[in-house]
Amino acid sequence: MEASTALSRIGLAGLAVMGQNLALNIAEKGFPISVYNRTTSKVDETLERAKEEGNLPLTGHYSPRDFVLSLQRPRSVIILVKAGSPVDQTIGALSQFMDPGDCIIDGGNEWYENTERRMREVADKGILYLGMGVSGGEEGARHGPSLMPGGSYQAYSNIEDIVKKVAAQVEDGHCVTYIGEGGSGNFVKMVHNGIEYGDMQLISEAYDVLKVVGGLSNAELANIFSDWNKGELESFLIEITADIFKVKDECGEGQLVDKILDKTGMKGTGKWTVQQAAELMVAAPTIAASLDCRYLSGLKEEREAASEVLKEAGMREDAGTVRNGIDKKRLIDDVRQALYASKICSYAQGMNLLRAKSVEKGWNLNLGELARIWKGGCIIRAVFLDRIKKAYQRNPHLANLLVDPEFAREIVQRQAAWRRVVGLAIAAGISTPGMSASLSYFDTYRRARLPANLVQAQRDLFGAHTYERIDRPGSYHTEWTKLSRQNTASIGAFN
Repeated sequence: MEASTALSRIGLAGLAVMGQNLALNIAEKGFPISVYNRTTSKVDETLERAKEEGNLPLTGHYSPRDFVLSLQRPRSVIILVKAGSPVDQTIGALSQFMDPGDCIIDGGNEWYENTERRMREVADKGILYLGMGVSGGEEGARHGPSLMPGGSYQAYSNIEDIVKKVAAQVEDGHCVTYIGEGGSGNFVKMVHNGIEYGDMQLISEAYDVLKVVGGLSNAELANIFSDWNKGELESFLIEITADIFKVKDECGEGQLVDKILDKTGMKGTGKWTVQQAAELMVAAPTIAASLDCRYLSGLKEEREAASEVLKEAGMREDAGTVRNGIDKKRLIDDVRQALYASKICSYAQGMNLLRAKSVEKGWNLNLGELARIWKGGCIIRAVFLDRIKKAYQRNPHLANLLVDPEFAREIVQRQAAWRRVVGLAIAAGISTPGMSASLSYFDTYRRARLPANLVQAQRDLFGAHTYERIDRPGSYHTEWTKLSRQNTASIGAFN
């Protein structure tokens, strides 16, 4: 066979489960693909799967040179290896056999500045580069993820036909779009993950309130979440939550969810999101609260010890007392409304962070289009995202989702239920940091005047930081302590 006739349309290096699944997805869509992995057994495993799953057009290679030379020019190579130095090592191994005009696509959860550094490095050889966020987990990678490619537009054009077929499909298109220049694709995926942290935290709080205050069983919770998944909360995370409550423990009595250790893991994208929010001075309290909760969940032994110490100090569990007068039906409906309202605030924070970064970097991100490509394939996929897409279509310069007329009406309609749930949780001694942070965000954002005037007066007193006035222009400094003493003295003299 002539070598030219056997050349693959695209290559993929890094055959852990995500890499294998994405490669098989690409092959299944009719694009011949070459695969490579440093550990050769992974190549064999992928070849076996390709054969079993329909004799898919996938070829395996055992050296970087053979792998690269098996690709049609201009070559496009997807890398799916662990973020950090493994990416640099893989680029080093492959790029020596690549030519100007070829393209490397990093599909990992990489820090966006690393992507921008690599773009500059490979540009010296004339190689194009994309940082592409991939969301949807193993299942999404195999059957249709949400893809967020950013970087070289030429590189995107070279693979556009592939990614459009491989991505999840929704009624208004493929769940992929060219995000923008530089590391924008990785940054958007990072914020997607931050929003995901917030979503998961809010759902866990809804579960906690319903279980502890409402006294609901896992079977009842499964039904409630299934019902919620037919309405405004319809989403992947609500759907899988309903499924989780139905799984029995194969090693003993009851449901598996009750046997899971209450320590949440993380890989860093949530932390990066909160750090970026702080850098850009964008308030993201719901996402930050979800991150704090993961940190606190890790202190399992400390929490157990604190529970005992505080019991001895007289701390009582008040959930049972609160539960006595509860109308379960109303509680379930209130929690549904509180969850939805909190979710609006969480997404508003994520979108504001994306817009702030877009302005800083000149990425010109299309927030409505980002909401659209998240409607399918990804972990935060939800019917609700269509509403966000339409909000930004109505007003591309929307300051905040909370002031979109539709979302404003919805959140105002739900605020009474939201306040009842947070108040009830506080009375019962149950922490709802995500819902509370969302409510505080809403209450702060909607107030025309805040007590920040007092904070600014304090700053001026101890640090001469100056202040502005509401009734005249300019910056002012006051000798607060001196005037206070004079006033005290004059009041004393008057008395």
